Amino acid sequence: MIPLSILDLTPIKQGGNAAATFRETLELARHAEALGYHRYWLVEHHNTPSVAGAATAVVMAHVAAGTKTIRVGAGGIMLPNHAPIMVAEQFGTLAALHPGRIDLGLGRGIANDPATLQALRRSPGDQAEFPRDVQELLFFLRSAAPGQKVRAIPGEGAQVPVWILGSSLGGAQLAASLGLPFAFASHFAPDQLEVALAAYRGRFTPSAQLEKPKVMLSLTVVAAGSDQEARLLFSSAQQATDAPLPPPIPDYEKAIPWSADPKRWPKAWRNSSPVTSPTRSSSRRRSTIMPRG
Repeated sequence: MIPLSILDLTPIKQGGNAAATFRETLELARHAEALGYHRYWLVEHHNTPSVAGAATAVVMAHVAAGTKTIRVGAGGIMLPNHAPIMVAEQFGTLAALHPGRIDLGLGRGIANDPATLQALRRSPGDQAEFPRDVQELLFFLRSAAPGQKVRAIPGEGAQVPVWILGSSLGGAQLAASLGLPFAFASHFAPDQLEVALAAYRGRFTPSAQLEKPKVMLSLTVVAAGSDQEARLLFSSAQQATDAPLPPPIPDYEKAIPWSADPKRWPKAWRNSSPVTSPTRSSSRRRSTIMPRG
């Protein structure tokens, strides 16, 4: 059986706030654990009124402390926003508090506006340093060498699985070259899926962490008691912007003039987003995942 996991976007709802989101996050994580989900990952976004997940490691600590067995991870840490040694220390701390349950997914991040970049003490070219930053982080997570002047304490020797996140060929190639598992963002880049996975598998080099390619896909799946209810729930995501998440609207698609033309649908509406009842959702999920491995 393919293990199933959850990526929590930590949405802030209209009329809600971050505190309410964090309560709902823990409630959902506990429910996922009870149902046998394998991982519960959390995002990193900044200056986004619709997302509460800015301090990812802190939210992870909240979830890990409130659950018992489910793996808790970052999906992911946008490494250009951080010094690699500080990420190693944060995740070394989490691993010490919750042994065997912490995952670290690393991404380049999305483009930010100049004001947000400045607030993060970043420059527009920082993303180009992502491969070097990943290798530096991996160095700090290894056991320290004799005489090593700078060490991550905690962090060194931590058994924290590191994943590369990506939505394009670049992430796939980096994961392959470093022998790391690869998590692909099918929920917003479905058109790149086949090319990225083929490149990852074809160029994979075994490493101390991983002997053969390992892939995880991120899909938007909305399941409810009926197809009609699922479509109603999905209407919140269809309306989503950077503003707090709006409530569902009945027959939302019918109110949009171009909804009848699939070629004009946003990527989030396409076939990487099964929206259906539980039985049909299971069937569609298998049809999406099984060819990928």
